[in-house]
Amino acid sequence: MSTPLYEARNISKKYGSVVALDGADFQINAGEIVGLVGDNGAGKSTTLKMITGYIPPTEGGGTVCGIDFVEESIEVRKIIGYLPEHNPLYLDMYVKEYLAFMAGLAGIKGSQISKSVDLALDLTNLHPEKQKKIGQLSKGYRQRVGLAQALIHNPKVLI
Repeated sequence: MSTPLYEARNISKKYGSVVALDGADFQINAGEIVGLVGDNGAGKSTTLKMITGYIPPTEGGGTVCGIDFVEESIEVRKIIGYLPEHNPLYLDMYVKEYLAFMAGLAGIKGSQISKSVDLALDLTNLHPEKQKKIGQLSKGYRQRVGLAQALIHNPKVLI
């Protein structure tokens, strides 16, 4: 039996007396496409932040590709591409410049940066916009830039 891509066991998150998520369990296998659906305040964003290693659960834990997302959150972040709901972008940077910068932050070196940027631009159909400042782009194109950034390091998992 293969290891699930994601496994969450009894994850909970509390902010003081507010319970944002209470004891979630799930598995996601390779190749599956999953969506989280629920009311506002149901814990969807909190769940994503926990399983990507950006915030720790108050209780519980789990793995991403066999890596513990609580104990080894930095390692988890290296293998995922994450496009959060509120896409943090540097609006004064040019698209291509931003993607090259993010590639460097992801540990990509030398001539591989240019190759990674070109592939991300191809995958998101952003070549026509690559010389524009991000602040000049429409919301849709800004989302594409965020997606390109999430793909820049060829992640094993995309969220």
